[in-house]
Parts: sequence; structure tokens; C-alpha cells
Amino acid sequence: MALSEQSKSAARKTRVLLVDDHPMVRERLAEAIQREPDLTVCGEAESRPQAMEIIAATRPHLAIIDLTLKNSHGLELIKDIHAAYSEVAMLVVSMHDELLHAERVIRAGARGYITKQEATRKIMLAIRTVLKGGVYLSDKAAAHIAASKIGESRLTGGLTVDKLSDRELRIFELTGEGKGTRQISEELRLDVRTIHTYRARIKNKFHLKDFDELRQFAVHWSQTQEHP
Repeated sequence: MALSEQSKSAARKTRVLLVDDHPMVRERLAEAIQREPDLTVCGEAESRPQAMEIIAATRPHLAIIDLTLKNSHGLELIKDIHAAYSEVAMLVVSMHDELLHAERVIRAGARGYITKQEATRKIMLAIRTVLKGGVYLSDKAAAHIAASKIGESRLTGGLTVDKLSDRELRIFELTGEGKGTRQISEELRLDVRTIHTYRARIKNKFHLKDFDELRQFAVHWSQTQEHP
């Protein structure tokens, strides 16, 4: 039996997966995407496992990903998708500091980064850019990445967080959120001793004398991210 015209039209549309732990954000993005005649939302997810399950079932052309997900982190999801489904383009739409995260998500396999504060039309421009095979970054983020390549770095409280690896940064962020070693171990699915090892590396990179000093700095840093 031949497909109906409606079914044929749906089959020709570019499929977009939304991955965000806030339903209202997904709703806003879905409404904007569904207004586009050639785009359709093929699924929504709030966590890393759920996103991977939907990708396997729907094979989207584009995944729009927030960095903060339910019981997981968007950067790890980006790495998973890039490893298993390299044909899926990825765009990060997040509230987090683009100067801190943009280069990391590009390095992990995403093709763009835009903040949630931007107007919907700009987010749609980012979507179109990524779908055409381009990379979308704000001028400020692009300039920051270029500067880092020639030896400059962004400073936070006199210390650079750019020197942290992705895993170290995540542990530093969770420490700043007030989470203890056991909580971080469970969330990242790492042995407690491994968390201690990473924290020791962070402490050495920041030239901090003990864990209390590291925790105080992490909390202060976390507060500056929430209230720039």
C-alpha cells in the first residue's frame, strides 16, 4: 500500500531529538521546531540512557542537548552519541557558561553551542547551521577558543578552570554543588578511591593545600557561575 501524502511528507522531514531535563524548555523548542515545514521532533528525553534508547529507535538527524540532565551530564551523552552514532549532528543548548564549555563540547563531538537565553530565532539559526554541516558558536566563544590556542586562558578567581580535564571539571562542579565523595561516586559510577585521585589532581592544579580549601573554592566558583 502506498504511503499517504502526509506520511511521505513526514518521512522527508529532518528528525530532531530534544534532550533536556526541563519539560518547559523541551516544549518551547518543540513548538519552534514544529513550525518549520522541513523539521519534526522525533522524540524527547530527560536523561542519558533515555536519549540513547530513542536514538537507537528513531535515528534522528540532529540531537539538541542540554548539559544538565537527569542523573547524568550532557558532555558524557555527547561522547556516547559520537562514538555510537557519528552521523547524528549535535547542538548544545544550555544555560551554562559558554566560555567554559563550548570548546569541550566541540571536542567531544558536538557541532555547536548556544545559550538558552538567546532568542528563538538565534537558536533556529544555530540548528540550521549545524544541519548544513557547519559549526555554530557565538563570536565571544569563538574568540575565546582562538585565544586559548595561542596560550591565553580565562581566569576565575585568579585560577584557570580551563586546565581541568572533562572528568576533573565535572567532579569540581559537583563538589561546588555541595555533594560529598559518596554522592559523586554514585552519580559518576566511579570508585570512591578514583574520586579521591581526581580531587588530588584538581587540588594540585589549583595549588590548594587541602580538601577544605578545594571545597571552599569549588563552592565559591559554583556561586559565581549561578550569579555572574
